[in-house]
Amino acid sequence: MAICFGFRLAIPLALLISLAAGDEVGFIYNGFRSANLSLDGIAEFTSSGLLKLTNGSLQQKGLAFYPHLVNFKNSANGSVSSFSTTFVFAITSEYPSLSAHGIAFVISPTRDLPGALSGQYLGLFNDSSNGNDGNHVVAVELDTTQNSQFNDINNNHVGIDINGLNSITSFSAGYYGDGSRQFRNLSMIGGQRIQVWVEYHGPEKRMVVTLAPFRVSKPKTPLLSFHLDLSSTVNNEMYVGFSSSTGSVSTTHYVLGWSFKMNGEAQELMLSQLPKLPRLGPKKRSRLLTIGLPLILVSIILVAVSGVVYFLRRKRKFAEVVEDWELEYGPHRFKFKDLYIATNGFKDKELLGAGGFGRVYRGVLPTSKLEVAVKRVSHESRQGIKEFIAEIVSLGRLRHRNLVQLLGYCRRKGELLLVYDYMPNGSLDKYLYDQPNLTLNWRQRLNVAKGVASGLLYLHEGWEQVVIHRDVKASNVLLDGELNGRLGDFGLARLYDHGTEPQTTHIVGTLGYLAPEHTRTGKATPSTDVFAFGAFLLEVACGRRPISPSQTEAIILVDWVYSCWCKGDILEAKDPNLSSDYVAEEVELVLKLGLICSHSEPGARPTMRHVVQILEGDVPFPEISSLSLCSSGLTFAHSEGFDDFSMTYTSSTHKRFSHSPSSVAASILSGGR
Repeated sequence: MAICFGFRLAIPLALLISLAAGDEVGFIYNGFRSANLSLDGIAEFTSSGLLKLTNGSLQQKGLAFYPHLVNFKNSANGSVSSFSTTFVFAITSEYPSLSAHGIAFVISPTRDLPGALSGQYLGLFNDSSNGNDGNHVVAVELDTTQNSQFNDINNNHVGIDINGLNSITSFSAGYYGDGSRQFRNLSMIGGQRIQVWVEYHGPEKRMVVTLAPFRVSKPKTPLLSFHLDLSSTVNNEMYVGFSSSTGSVSTTHYVLGWSFKMNGEAQELMLSQLPKLPRLGPKKRSRLLTIGLPLILVSIILVAVSGVVYFLRRKRKFAEVVEDWELEYGPHRFKFKDLYIATNGFKDKELLGAGGFGRVYRGVLPTSKLEVAVKRVSHESRQGIKEFIAEIVSLGRLRHRNLVQLLGYCRRKGELLLVYDYMPNGSLDKYLYDQPNLTLNWRQRLNVAKGVASGLLYLHEGWEQVVIHRDVKASNVLLDGELNGRLGDFGLARLYDHGTEPQTTHIVGTLGYLAPEHTRTGKATPSTDVFAFGAFLLEVACGRRPISPSQTEAIILVDWVYSCWCKGDILEAKDPNLSSDYVAEEVELVLKLGLICSHSEPGARPTMRHVVQILEGDVPFPEISSLSLCSSGLTFAHSEGFDDFSMTYTSSTHKRFSHSPSSVAASILSGGR
């Protein structure tokens, strides 16, 4: 009986000892040659001892967790105990100034994070789980891509995340130099090794994050210090580890060393023992190869090589136009040979579409295997090509979920080739009127309209410069794999600084979308984009082009929709191919908003910010009284509802609608429509 009693007593005693040990969990990995971490996704250990979370593959994720649960809570009062961790990471990319996406230190109830996506979700969440309080996930994100969906502050920031990727606090990556307290920016891409310290002070309920370059002592002033009570987020036992993901740019994420400690300070890493990163670029040539050769021999070889290169370049099939000023755009300039191979020689079977400004081909880049769309545009030898290329490279820096990414360009002889992300579902116009049997339901159409509006708002207000698209139309709205609308084809876009006036340019665009004032003044403005967006909204709701030929005369879509409104049945204008599961109020809102955006007076049109607010239901569409119906067209002068709406969206000069009858058809046909 004594033996049995002793055996029974040993079980809870051992359990207490184990729990006590769990409260003081601590480990350190100075490299990962013999690590026993739990890996998921494409994460792996290299032969040199690196933890390689991703390997450059596109749209992938990698996770690595300490394999045992860690006791995070004080059993006495249920509060979260203090903990500390430090690690060294590095991110490399095929482009020196572009990466996708980042890495995160994670505290999670599971090691596999089921359903998590790659790309902007960092392998942590998906569209439905993001922001769910039931996740019980705490993360410190080191994000290298700006995503407006999560209100990211820039494309190089550190943030603290609770149950979702909308950081509760964030700051640009950097550190404070000790002594001077001067803030120094720290780029997290390009293969630079960076050390991170994450500390949670349980009694104070405060999370602290600090960064510093490799071999720089821990700064006294942290990058982030935030009051945070984790007791409702963190369970008694949790896993700790890392998560990372890639998007459309080949990127690799490494962790070189890691130390963690509960109820104490994490042990310092032995920086000299950490594994080396793979060499970036070719080895440097030995100086002996240059200084050891006679000067005369070098001169002869250079002359001979120059002659051969000159001869071959004249004969080469893939001759390109490369001027000295283009060298600074290296990462944005594609080789014609690569684009030729990617599109199988621009064969017709790879043709996606053709229009007035060029032909578009599908392709797969030979090195990165990235699927792209290549547009061939004739530019000939016109003046201003240098400024045009500079703007294209600037547009390549735009980042928004509803814009087709412009990856770069190539110049060859008399043509310009623009390279975009490939959208598998093609352009929107084929779903509206090119193929009657292939259509979208109302929910999908409304989602596309909201997406394009959000993208235009970003172009007008959300970037460092004002971007005027100048060619908003259904054929330039492309659908990704999930049928989300993305505004593409920036070949005609123009930029200018916020607070300045746009310059007069050549009148370009598409018949049916040109604002009347643009044809008169030659100035493209955000308001001219709004006018084109109004025509686009009517296309989406009606399934018809802005100007449709008929046996007698052209049918102007905006006039036809307005006539239906005047008759008291604006829903008569909706697309007959729409199924019956549409929401009548939503269709009516889109039709009326399309008419307002198509107004002939630019001051009477709303801004894209107001358009987005109306579409999202944040601002109600104003109640408009019955309009006076005139045989000559639309009359605004005596319509109290319209007058009030105009006052809401006019400029500081308080321009109002004209007090003489104004035909929508006349405004469309004026100025060379």
